Amino acid sequence: MLSRRHLRVKVLQAIYAYFQAGNQDLYQGEKQLMLSINKLYELFIWQLSFFIELTRFAENRIEDNKKKHFPTAEDLDPNMRFINNSLLQTLSNNKDFKRYESLYKINWGEDQEVVRKFYHQMRETPEYQKYMQAEKDDFANDKKLLIQLIERYFAEQDLLESFYEEKSIYFVDDYHLVSYLLIKFFKGLDEDFNEFTAMPHILKTANEEDNEDLDFVKKLFRNSIIKGEEYASMVAATTANWEQDRIAVMDMLILKMALAEIFTFRSIPIKVSMNEYIDISKFFSTPRSKIFVNGVLDRLIQTLKAEGKIIKTGRGLLES
Repeated sequence: MLSRRHLRVKVLQAIYAYFQAGNQDLYQGEKQLMLSINKLYELFIWQLSFFIELTRFAENRIEDNKKKHFPTAEDLDPNMRFINNSLLQTLSNNKDFKRYESLYKINWGEDQEVVRKFYHQMRETPEYQKYMQAEKDDFANDKKLLIQLIERYFAEQDLLESFYEEKSIYFVDDYHLVSYLLIKFFKGLDEDFNEFTAMPHILKTANEEDNEDLDFVKKLFRNSIIKGEEYASMVAATTANWEQDRIAVMDMLILKMALAEIFTFRSIPIKVSMNEYIDISKFFSTPRSKIFVNGVLDRLIQTLKAEGKIIKTGRGLLES
């Protein structure tokens, strides 16, 4: 489910935490990296469960309205479209999803205020109202509503974000990233999804023995640290006018990771690696980091190419 960009970011966060904690145990650092990735998936399941809980809350509300002393016509004949949302109904019965809910001990019983507040806000949105009043009641509209709610309203949910922050320190940095996973998940669902469909994995895998994403994150993490001093020396030689302690910590980590990727993964084109780390520097370091990282990598790669130290497999990969 995670893109390579997001995997690089998770590795960067893990390496930063590793050095900030003064860690010397590579195995423990790697365990923390994998834990943070698994916690991201746990948050993904929590958010899916939150959607299902919204339908349960809506159904309970309808049942309460029917019990009024003087129920209205709408109370007696309510619009059940959201409650019967086909994606959420199927997901709530999916055996694999329920297994994860049980594994993570997800229970909204004591947290109904979070559900109630979002439900009432959701009902006032134009997207929800249009969905409830639409003539056509189909799978495409059910999917569209969920994606719109995530894209336009989840980012503003401070109460929900705070709720997750209290659940786990690992959820703090991943609240917005998990929205990307939710949108990707719902966009990828088709009408064949049923109670026996397996939930997607957080890491791309062909089989139990061949997990290319797992291999990528572990090698990138290990080599960025094990060969970090060697890469730092390369950077120092390229930035002769800069003392190493004047280079921003994140810039140095990003440069080390870029070099680790270029040397370790022969099938990834150089330009892909360069562009990825230049873009990452825009979000995780200083305002001028993009220019600095770009300049250093460009000079380093030209030197390494001239010295024949970069080996890429596949036609055209050295220059691409």
